[in-house]
Amino acid sequence: MSDFDRALKIGRPPTIEKLFPNSKALLVSGRYIDRAMRKKGGAMTIAANGRSHIVIRGVLAAAQRADAAVIIEIAKSEGGANAYCPTSLWNMARQVDQVMNELGVTVPVAIHCDHYALKTEADLEAAKTEIPSIFDAGITSIAIDASHQPDDENLLANIAINPSIPEWAGLETEVGEIKGTLGLSSPEEALFLIQGLNAHGIHADWIALNNGTTHGIEASGSGIDVELTAEIHDALAPYKVSGAQHGTSGNDSDRLRAIAEKTATTKANVATALQLLSWGMEVNEFGNAAMDENGDLIKIEGEGLTEALWAEMKAYADERGIKGSNFKKLNLPFENKILGQSRDVRERMEKRVEEFAYTLLTGVFNATGTGSLCVEDIVECGSFNPGPKAEVIEDKSEWTVEKIREKAATITTDKGPDGDYDE
Repeated sequence: MSDFDRALKIGRPPTIEKLFPNSKALLVSGRYIDRAMRKKGGAMTIAANGRSHIVIRGVLAAAQRADAAVIIEIAKSEGGANAYCPTSLWNMARQVDQVMNELGVTVPVAIHCDHYALKTEADLEAAKTEIPSIFDAGITSIAIDASHQPDDENLLANIAINPSIPEWAGLETEVGEIKGTLGLSSPEEALFLIQGLNAHGIHADWIALNNGTTHGIEASGSGIDVELTAEIHDALAPYKVSGAQHGTSGNDSDRLRAIAEKTATTKANVATALQLLSWGMEVNEFGNAAMDENGDLIKIEGEGLTEALWAEMKAYADERGIKGSNFKKLNLPFENKILGQSRDVRERMEKRVEEFAYTLLTGVFNATGTGSLCVEDIVECGSFNPGPKAEVIEDKSEWTVEKIREKAATITTDKGPDGDYDE
């Protein structure tokens, strides 16, 4: 029996086994993806936002070519109960499983729910039902995002929701909303969150920060603050938490290489660039959109969508005042028309995504070979659950609700302005 066959037999979580009993797709916990990047060292992988079926296909093809373990994800705001994308938290695993079997993809893949926002007590109560439902539907990893709340409420929300998450699942937490250069995260608040979780026996695989990026199209040119990220990751080293980098679209390749090489980042979210590439938009070498004098996207003739379909989508957007990063709102109303194009058009859309993702994985993220490393790790562990990387080192008695509130009151980090910063 090959290592792949062994990994397939033991490495898929029970929910995946139940959903896809005859599948040859190695869908695994996000924990395994993180471990593969750390095992290689100086590596991170693409967490590709699967807003459309075309993007999912292109990224999985690239992952197989690169022998890279990858993550396919969708955020709660994009694919949750009020979705504006056709890919949802309840159909994403089914799409990924089908494509992997069709294309013969053998690298391990995690199915990630990104930015599961907990902004209010009502959100928390609803999540106790909804989160188990998305794991039943094939999610294998989740990002709990209560970063919109004060530090004490963020930590308490993470603690309160944890019993609703399978013990084997990949876990991401977040400190500091993604606001560009405003309200940057600090070592102080990141330590507060991770130490408090550790005291309660909760070991996040990743932490996401506000380290200078924005969601969507990068307009400021500032991008990721590599030094700040490294400083925070160094402070968190005893807790063995990796970094999750949000807002990569628009950051140049050298900066992304630096994040992989100089920080503990193992997961890099890529969304807008993949969407625009599939549609045939003009982007620069690191995926940021080119704009014309009117601030509109520039369509390359003969690339991506047919010119007729793009004209229809553009007219729809103009009528509703949709511009810039909000072009993502076109995914849901136009997915079926996109999939209804001729095969040659669909294939050229997929190929653009594949080539860009392959270049990121092999030439920027240093993820080549992590697919094989991940398979080896699964075989060595002998289970679908490798367990957490860290051990409990904090005293739970020092992290009661009262003491959490007392500690939070001493944190002085500037959170930046209020506003809607959801992806």
